[in-house]
Amino acid sequence: MNEGADTSTPIRAIIADDHPLVLLAIESLMTGFPNMQIVGRASDATELMAVADRVECDLAVIDLYMPGSVDADALGTLKQFRRRYPDVALVVLTMETAPAVLERLMSLGVEAVMSKRDRIDLIHVAIITALAHERYVGPAVRAAIAEASIARRREFVRELLTPREIEVLKQYASGIGVTEIANLLGRSVKTISSQKCKAMRKLALHSDSELFKFAAEHGLLPDDLPQHRH
Repeated sequence: MNEGADTSTPIRAIIADDHPLVLLAIESLMTGFPNMQIVGRASDATELMAVADRVECDLAVIDLYMPGSVDADALGTLKQFRRRYPDVALVVLTMETAPAVLERLMSLGVEAVMSKRDRIDLIHVAIITALAHERYVGPAVRAAIAEASIARRREFVRELLTPREIEVLKQYASGIGVTEIANLLGRSVKTISSQKCKAMRKLALHSDSELFKFAAEHGLLPDDLPQHRH
């Protein structure tokens, strides 16, 4: 398969989307790329497989959800395409925002994943990266997965600590000392110190530097978690 190294040979591409206007927009954009030849178009999963069987291609730019999926799994078409055409660079476009689905999609070995909410000119970046068989993740997809990861870490903290312990650690991580936290929350310095120590023991943290790093990684910085008032 052509990996784009020989610039004299056109890159043969298949494009697939069940929305005619989106398909037209992608084709119009890609025909403007250097050494790019659209050799097939599809508007559903069945047509995609038929086209891929019929023509030689180096690249496929595919919508995640199209009619005619090969099985009940929404990702079934992509799984089958990846199995049947392992050497074809695969760029997936989607409106999907669910982190779990996006993470499953990434696990299929897809070279590039882009949200249709991203700037359309980033398709060129995704294609170049995919043709080099390297991984590209568009900004919106990256943000969705990162936010989900932060949310899971926050939930872990909420399950392990009491609301008061979370509140104390959040204030301490923001740079406020124990005495000032006590005044701010209307508790004794001894109570605040005790809550901080208990929280650190539960989290297996042994120093303030470990605490600050943990807070940054688990959403315990100001405005990351709601304040708890008691």
